[in-house]
Amino acid sequence: MLIDNLWLGGAERLLVALATNLPQDRYDVAVCMTRAPRTDREAVEEQQLAVLDEGGVRHFCLHRRHAADLPAFRSLFTVLRRERVDVLHAHMFGSNLWGTLFGRLARTPVVIAHEHTWSYEGRPLRKFLDGYFIGRFASAFTCGSTFDRSRMIELEGVPPHKAVVIPNAYFPRPDRDGDLRGELGIEAGTPLVGTVAVIRPQKALEVMVDAFALCLRRVPDARLAIGGDGQCLPDLKLRARGLGIADRIHFIGERDDINVVLEGIDVAGMSSDFEATSLFALECMAYGVPLVATGVGGLLDILEDGKHALLVPPRDPESMARALEELLTDPDRRVQLATAARERLADFTLERFVGRYDELYQRLLEESTARARLPAHAGEG
Repeated sequence: MLIDNLWLGGAERLLVALATNLPQDRYDVAVCMTRAPRTDREAVEEQQLAVLDEGGVRHFCLHRRHAADLPAFRSLFTVLRRERVDVLHAHMFGSNLWGTLFGRLARTPVVIAHEHTWSYEGRPLRKFLDGYFIGRFASAFTCGSTFDRSRMIELEGVPPHKAVVIPNAYFPRPDRDGDLRGELGIEAGTPLVGTVAVIRPQKALEVMVDAFALCLRRVPDARLAIGGDGQCLPDLKLRARGLGIADRIHFIGERDDINVVLEGIDVAGMSSDFEATSLFALECMAYGVPLVATGVGGLLDILEDGKHALLVPPRDPESMARALEELLTDPDRRVQLATAARERLADFTLERFVGRYDELYQRLLEESTARARLPAHAGEG
């Protein structure tokens, strides 16, 4: 499995879960990271590597220094050839690109590109490479939602028979001891909205902040907890101050105690512009936390509006504010949504996720073997 790094995002956690849960009697898994750990993410990556070690999964790093550092891939090419690797499973755009290139140069029988989430808009070069290089030369191009698959085909030109939907899975993180409300000095009865995300443009958390400002008009004692870190965090804090609600919003930093966060809040929120099968949404379902989210991407595959969650249009703070108000002021409605969502979670287990990739690996290997057995002149004329 090939990935840029193991800094703690959804794609990285999913890779580690898949690598450590494939049947060990049939798979010898190794994880290759192309980028060296960043100093400010080194501790997080060490946690991920420890999980790989505990699961008996080998790992190595190419220490690639920049995007055009092609010599760093010599080690990957050597491993692919020397160990006669059967399947190279790449994750996210950069690794999808280089994995497809070096996998084919090394004559690896099966090369899988795995897109975890992007908007499929703009960036013409990426769209071209997805559709006309990765999409043509990878054995399969997997994604987490039916929406993503349609975008891959319609906007990028990925061949339909290569585009495969495998929804993400819920997999428990270790529970930690803690009390979010005690940590923040919030009384038990105070309405508390929460979210945890990598704070980047995709998550559109400025919309969440704007919606919360509107929500305070009807629920003036409410609080908002935002967990995570990322490039948009300084602007988000500035926005809260500009709206005069900085004292109502708690920025709680990166969290490895998702259970503490979810057990402490009344309502979870997501304001993303696009998502695949959101791991945070699945965690909310598992912990029985009602969710208000934008109705985008893979969220539409796992949640029915009004039954499992309240889904609102993206970039619409007013609609999100109304949904937050509805749940904060109606405990029975919160229980109803959370109960239905938890029942829905049975379709998104780790066992099913691993099984779907197991089946894909085996099918593609059989197809590759069958092609290799064809006579050289087959299909001529």
